[in-house]
Amino acid sequence: MRTLKVDLGERAYPIFIGPDLLGDTSLYAPHIHGQQVMVVTNETVAPLYLERVENALSGYRVARVVLPDGEKYKTLDILDRIYSALLENRFDRRCTLVALGGGVIGDMAGFAAASYQRGVNFIQVPTTLLSQVDSSVGGKTGVNHPLGKNMIGAFHQPQCVIADTAALNTLPDRELSAGLAEVIKYGLINDPEFFDWLASNMTSLVARDPAALIYAIERSCADKATVVAADELEAGQRALLNLGHTFGHAIETGMGYGAWLHGEAVGAGMCMAAAFSQRLGWMTQGDVDRIVEVIGAAGLPTAPPAEVTAERFLELMAVDKKVMDGQLRLVLMHGIGKAVVTSDFNMDSLRQSLDAA
Repeated sequence: MRTLKVDLGERAYPIFIGPDLLGDTSLYAPHIHGQQVMVVTNETVAPLYLERVENALSGYRVARVVLPDGEKYKTLDILDRIYSALLENRFDRRCTLVALGGGVIGDMAGFAAASYQRGVNFIQVPTTLLSQVDSSVGGKTGVNHPLGKNMIGAFHQPQCVIADTAALNTLPDRELSAGLAEVIKYGLINDPEFFDWLASNMTSLVARDPAALIYAIERSCADKATVVAADELEAGQRALLNLGHTFGHAIETGMGYGAWLHGEAVGAGMCMAAAFSQRLGWMTQGDVDRIVEVIGAAGLPTAPPAEVTAERFLELMAVDKKVMDGQLRLVLMHGIGKAVVTSDFNMDSLRQSLDAA
């Protein structure tokens, strides 16, 4: 087992990474301060891992809520099921929520924890690659709105993250590829050596080589922990973690939540960000080609869907969280490993880039 730390002072917490961890009682106990534990999971994960987690929590008063599986269910209506379960079981302010599942479950359980009785503790137990390397770390929680993704939420840090790499054995190939998009993102933002490693080892990652996966998860979490520790509430540097996401969120919203997986949309979005960076003269065509090659090798789309037109992209991107005072900001690149948050571009150039995508 590898252990990392997200250094946030009194809100600091560990990330545990390794196989066969989600049934380990000793990892949960130090981070549960009351006797009431609510496990939040979904219909896909529950038959696989819920019993094992509940056994690890056998010394507590444990209840469960099982939600439908999928991005389209990441809504306020479905979120209410968590609140109802907490109230029906008379859970108090010392309760702990355990988020057992992928990014949707982590975001929803985390938001429920942030808002139930004005804030209770929660533990992240991510079971997908995407959630293990990205969404479970950093305290971003929330739900989607029909007009924009993740527009309703809160920053609320977990007590710990238990990333059981053995859970990836049951992950469908498409979900594994979606997670690799977020892994690639870290190399492109500020870790060019990691990007080089990914380019050389993508075949092993797609084949689920255990050592390669553990290394990629640990390196990704370490990169994210460093950024989060420096900018917990996304006042500046943390926005770099949204590379490809403004384009990607527009794809997800425009196609209907769940039609494209989040990682698939981010994969295409990073290719779009690279192409626009090259159009602005900030990146060489050779770097763009390398990025497209690595993203494609991960089994991800490298272009947006034809159904989302340039005008629709601009309409949806105007609702992005990085918009400030009506001005769109994007995460672009001055080369591999040199991402920047910027509004220093011409909207006509952006429209031309979207038309060419």
